[in-house]
Formats: sequence, C-alpha cells, structure tokens
Amino acid sequence: MSQLGQSAGEIRERGAEILAIAVTATFSQQAFAASLGVDFPMLSDWERTVCTDYGVRYDVWKGHTGVAKRSIFVLDGEGIVRYRWVTDDALVLPDFDEVVTALRAL
Repeated sequence: MSQLGQSAGEIRERGAEILAIAVTATFSQQAFAASLGVDFPMLSDWERTVCTDYGVRYDVWKGHTGVAKRSIFVLDGEGIVRYRWVTDDALVLPDFDEVVTALRAL
C-alpha cells in the first residue's frame, strides 16, 4: 500500500483515482491507512461482492474463506478494465511502474 502511495502523484497527474478495496471492516482499514500514511480511500468489500465480480476471490486461503487476492486493476473512464494484475501469492508485490505505464496508454 505504501508503495502505491509513492506512485500516487503521477497517477493523479494522469487524472486517475486510487481506491483500495479489502474484505476487512472499515474501521480496520482506517487504522491500517493511518499507520501507512496513505491518502487515498480504502473501501470495504465486506460482502465479497467486488472480489467475486472481478474474479480475485480465493475459495480458501490459509484456512480463510472469501479472502481477496492481491490485485490491481486500471479502468478507463467508461469502467472498462484496461490493465489487470493478480497473484495467488500474497507476498508477491506488483510492479507499480507497470501500472503507471498502463495509465499512460489510456
């Protein structure tokens, strides 16, 4: 999350918005965001609707059901997914330069 925050300036210069979505409760996300110093909204997918719709929901992960996979999506102004990055390994981080490159292509 903090690495994404480091790219936030260029992302916003391109007219894009950053939203983080997790299957945790809102109050937990607020504390997490504060501890990392992120300045973009963190949304709760408590009902697991978004992760299911985007195809990034684990059936079971380390004994937990309905957890979202680490993923990034870039959507254009019409809501069409133009870039998608998903990993099954939560320890793997995305290449944020690749995300910015995808934004440049819009």
